[in-house]
Formats: sequence, C-alpha cells, structure tokens
Amino acid sequence: MAKVIKLRKGLDVKLKGTAALETATVSCPGEYALVPDDFVGVKPKVVVKEGDAVKAGDALFVDKLHPEVKFVSPVSGTVSMVERGDRRKLLSIRVKADKEQVAREFDVKGDVKALLMESGLFGFFRSRPYDVVANPDDKPKAIFVTAFNSMPLSQDFDYVVKGQEADFQAGITALSKIAKVELGISKKQTSLEGTKDCNVTIYDGKAPAGNVGVQINHTSPINKGEVVWTLSGEEVIFIGRLMNTGKVNLQRTIALAGSEVKAPKYYKVFVGQQLTTLLANVEKADHNQRIINGNVMTGFKTTADSYLAAHATEVNVIPEGDDVDEFMGWISPFRLKHFSTSRTYFSWLTPKKEYTLDARIKGSERHIIVGGEYDKVFPMDIYAGYLIKAIITGDIDRQEALGIYEVAPEDFAIAEFVDSSKLELQRIVREGLDILRKENA
Repeated sequence: MAKVIKLRKGLDVKLKGTAALETATVSCPGEYALVPDDFVGVKPKVVVKEGDAVKAGDALFVDKLHPEVKFVSPVSGTVSMVERGDRRKLLSIRVKADKEQVAREFDVKGDVKALLMESGLFGFFRSRPYDVVANPDDKPKAIFVTAFNSMPLSQDFDYVVKGQEADFQAGITALSKIAKVELGISKKQTSLEGTKDCNVTIYDGKAPAGNVGVQINHTSPINKGEVVWTLSGEEVIFIGRLMNTGKVNLQRTIALAGSEVKAPKYYKVFVGQQLTTLLANVEKADHNQRIINGNVMTGFKTTADSYLAAHATEVNVIPEGDDVDEFMGWISPFRLKHFSTSRTYFSWLTPKKEYTLDARIKGSERHIIVGGEYDKVFPMDIYAGYLIKAIITGDIDRQEALGIYEVAPEDFAIAEFVDSSKLELQRIVREGLDILRKENA
C-alpha cells in the first residue's frame, strides 16, 4: 500500500478558465523550434546547418561539456534557421516540417542511459541541487517523478495518461534500471497506485504539493554531495514511447487555459511547436492580454509566434491588467472580484469562488521581507524567508545551511504570489543557484 504524506501548508488559488477534460485538434503551422534556454545549465553546440534535412530524433545541438547528451528535432524536415543573438548566443534552431513525417529508429536493447542520451530524452532530466539538466556522470540516489501538478490552471495528468498507461509503465521500468524511482501522486490518482518498479507516495495537500522539490523534501532530503534526478509524468511517457516503439515522439497533451480562452481544453502539440494556430482559440478582447508559456505561476511571458517550451504542460492566457482604472484603487474594501490571502477584501467570505486575476503585482517592491509570510504557504522543512535573505546578501554558507540544495525556483511560486514585498522570488532563487553552481564548479 502506498505511503500517504499529509501536507498542512500551501495555498490553492482558484482561477477561472480551467481546461475542460476534452481534447481538440489544432492545425500545425509547420515550423518548430528547439530553444536551448529551456534546458538550464547546458552550453549548446550546434551540429546542423541551415538547409540540412533531419528526421524526428536527429540531433540539432549537443552539450559542449557532455557531447554525448543530444537535443533532437521533434519533427522531420529542413533546418530553416539557426537563430543567434548578442555575442552569438544560440537562441533557437528552427525546423520546417515535412508533410510526411519520418522518425529515426533506435536500438532499445542496450544501456538505457546511453539510449536516452542518444535519443535526446536525457535532456529532460533535471538535477537537484541547482535544478539544471542532469550530468550523465553523476550517480543519483533516486529519480523522482511527479505525476500531478497542483498549481492553478494546471494540466490534469490523470486525463493525459488515459490510453498511455503502457507507455508510462514502460518509462518507469526503464528509469528503474538507472536508479531507484520515487513516484509522487495525489490522493485522487488511484489508477497510478499500482505502478510497478517504483516506490509510490501519495501527497495530500494544497499547492505546491505537486512540486517535485516538495516531494523530495518529505521523502529523501538532499544532503551536500548527494544528487537526485527529476522528471514530470509526461516526460516519462516520452521514454516509454521510445522503449515500446524505438522512435522518439515528443507530442504532448497540453492544457490551453485561462480566463481569456474561449473554450479551455486540451490539445495535442509537439515540443517546440509554434503557438500561432493554438492561440486562435483566445478571446478577442478590447484589453491587453498576457500569454504565458507554461503555468500561470511558473511560466514566462511570450507571444503568439513563439514556440512551446520544452517542459511546458500548459499555455495560459490571462488579462494583462496594465489598462485597468479602478475607482478608489486598493483602498476600497468592496473588491469582491479580487482574491486575497488575508481578509483585506470581503472576497474571503466566498472561498470556493473562481477568480479572474490579471498580471498586475499591485504595488511596488518593498525593501523588507515580512517574517513568517512565506512559511505559511511553503510546505518544506526550510525557512523560506531566511533563505531568500541569505541569497540576496550573497551569504553562501548560510544558504547551504538553510537548504538551498533542495529547492528550485518553482518551489517559491506560491510564496511569490502572496509576497507583500513584491519580490521576484523565483528569479532570486534562480540567480542564487547559478552563483552557487559556479562557486562549487
């Protein structure tokens, strides 16, 4: 029987626009792009040139530090652009898709880790500490897989995995040949309790209970010198498809959600697919809209002609809010349409209400961190406020003592949402991890 862990801290934010449990088709615009910035910690080296023909599964770039780790094309076609920015930084590699798709075939009978590196799927592994692409030379003490996302407007993995159970199990079995596998599920996911070749743990609590960092902290905390690898549930399905078919298939079932979407639902798209036709389903509005590549709490602002991020399981669209003019502003107590974690507004009287929130932070940055504010919604055995202060002041010894090796930017998403100091906590944590990684290199 699966172990159950009850989480007492956290916060569920109910937003309008949750995706209905139905899947629709969307026409493919024909151009796909692999973006190196989606794979944090990688130094990309291009192995193709414009005009080259590639199959789905052929390498587009590799990691300079570990050339055996490849990053592959999601489709077959012709390399249309190798896009570079300032100081020749590689921004993306674009592929114009063929009408008839051809995939490279792999021999799945050999070493699993070598197969994943050759097929491009190893790049989806993230490593703790530092939350970067995993180092193939490391020996992780475990591979953590989270099969649910507790953030608002997030993908329902129970719906996504239906019909793909065999691929999910094949992926878990393949991972178990590399290291011990820890699978985290929610209390509603009874169908996944019987997953074999892994330890199953049920997490019962509010967001961010679905974050793999929270699950690591409660199951097997990371000490200095230890390494764990992490994957999301759908990335395990990628591995299972490879093991069952011998081909790379990077098709995701993503949730197009948010209050600005006409009919929020799921769509089958490929990693790196251009978002143009998908976002045709967004309401035409007389106000500005924010398109978010990824989840509303952890994703990044994007545009309709950009490409689906490698790890994104949602595309969310909400009002921008930069053209809102409110009578009395924040001082009015009668803001029933506004969510509040305190009892500032009377909206606390309707806890089950769904809200239409915009992208405003509603205030300027304050040069003070309110004691204990983050800890109310931070379900890890870490003093979040003190850790943020240590990162801001650059106190590396104190960061290590306070548990920075266990966290990733996404773990602070809910704390950032409730932060009355209006600090960009996820950016601060990312910069702190990058500095620490360089110091320890």
